Amino acid sequence: IGKKMREVEVAGEELKSYALDHHGIIAAVCKDLGIAKRIDDRLNKKDPRRVVSAGIAAVAMVINGLGFTNRRLYLTPQFFESKPIDRLLGSDISAKHLDDKALGKGLDDISSYGSSRLFGELAFDIALENNLLSTLAHLDSTSLSVTGEYDVASQENIVSLTYGHSKDHRPDLKQVMMSLVVSGKSAIPIWMEPHDGNTSDKKSFHETIKRVRDFQKQLKGCPDFKWIADSALYSRDKLLKETSYLWLSRVPETITEARALVEKPENEILWVEREKGYKTASFNSNYGDVDQRWLLIYSKQSYEREKKTFEKKLDKQESALKKALWHLGNDVFSCEVDALKEAKKIAKKFLYHDVEMTMIAVTKHKKTGRPKAGEAGEKIGVKIESTFKRNEASIEVFLNRKGRFILATNDLDDKNFSDQHILEEYKQQQNVERGFRFLKDPWFMVDSVFLKSPKRIEALMMIMTLCLMVYNIAQYRLREALVEKKETLPNQINKPIKNPTMRWIFQIMEGIGLVRFYEKNIEKPEREIITNLNELRRKIIRLLGRSAQEIYGIV
Repeated sequence: IGKKMREVEVAGEELKSYALDHHGIIAAVCKDLGIAKRIDDRLNKKDPRRVVSAGIAAVAMVINGLGFTNRRLYLTPQFFESKPIDRLLGSDISAKHLDDKALGKGLDDISSYGSSRLFGELAFDIALENNLLSTLAHLDSTSLSVTGEYDVASQENIVSLTYGHSKDHRPDLKQVMMSLVVSGKSAIPIWMEPHDGNTSDKKSFHETIKRVRDFQKQLKGCPDFKWIADSALYSRDKLLKETSYLWLSRVPETITEARALVEKPENEILWVEREKGYKTASFNSNYGDVDQRWLLIYSKQSYEREKKTFEKKLDKQESALKKALWHLGNDVFSCEVDALKEAKKIAKKFLYHDVEMTMIAVTKHKKTGRPKAGEAGEKIGVKIESTFKRNEASIEVFLNRKGRFILATNDLDDKNFSDQHILEEYKQQQNVERGFRFLKDPWFMVDSVFLKSPKRIEALMMIMTLCLMVYNIAQYRLREALVEKKETLPNQINKPIKNPTMRWIFQIMEGIGLVRFYEKNIEKPEREIITNLNELRRKIIRLLGRSAQEIYGIV
């Protein structure tokens, strides 16, 4: 306690420090992709009085969004106060210029141009230039909850903020829907599209595909996609009549033929064993008068997980059934018909149990006192004695459905598009789902959106998807560089790996700073030092290319 603390010197304006952390990586990828210039060239908003262009504003919001500090949009100036803006944005602006007016103006410009159109033009240009597209396009949708009051009467609004089926399980909040399309090994998002909060996937999926395909016709060298989506895409009236493109979709089990197939007894199916606990069985179908291939898929992992959940449900049902039958056994009914009617009501609620009942007559003697030997009482009603046991047959039928699902495709070429390829390509649908989890991460820019108008929400959705694009491309580039150079990086337990996530890389880069020394001119530093660059961080920066090296000063 008595130990004297070491005296420290408090710096004045001659010394300033800035947090560089992982933000330099984000800025480098944005620079390599030319995001700010691409946006400014398209919006063509040349106003000499404007300090922050729409392109710079967009990149600033991407850096903020990928800062994983959960700062709201209007706190962007505060976010950049501790950052070296000139290195990150390559522009002679300060944090005060990145206020809500400048960012709001940028969002308005994006909305006026068309959020989906602008993102599509950027994404396809970047994907084609960097050879990031494949012949597959994965489509899915999600809901984004919104809070606050909005100007919903404006004719400029494209989407309606309203109540609908909430995939966030927040039916109390208004929402907006978003469709997302990703493609290629980098899972680059190539299309985003806002929809009204009550829009159904069964309608929006087909509309999105049509718009993307119309957009593709304007591009050179763009592959014709095979479209992959969940069961909302599978429609007798729309998808099955479509012959202009190939598709792969999950089949809804509401279809009689599909339900019969997933409930088929195990010994009646000719399974083919696959890796990682999968089995497949191929069938031909003419559902909707369209020739197609149906692939029944079994996943052992899914089966075990779903079976465990079902068994817990059965245990709860048995406790509830036991309690219900106990109460039933204490009731006296005037006749067997009434007793049987009440018993059937209970049994009807428990589909996986058989209830066996015995009617017991309830008698009462008219005279008081002890009845004489052999004297029978008068019947006043009936009681039910009941037992139950599990209905193993119905449980078996139900469990047959567990771990099983059906995929359908109109690609009948089983040589070039084998059953194994069908399974592998559908599993890549998780790339879209991962994208949605990324956008909804509480450490991301927003988990609920608070802006002045729906049109700005549309534009912000475009910025959020741009964040996902930058993140996925950065991750893909780093992993490719590791493979190419035969290098590895340590994971959280110091094990060498070639597929680190950018989230982990961002954590590794935490603590890198920039120190500036000033003398006479407090606006222009005399000297700059990048701090806390150990060998691992230098290695990561070199793997990410020259732009990153320049920002971190190791060229």
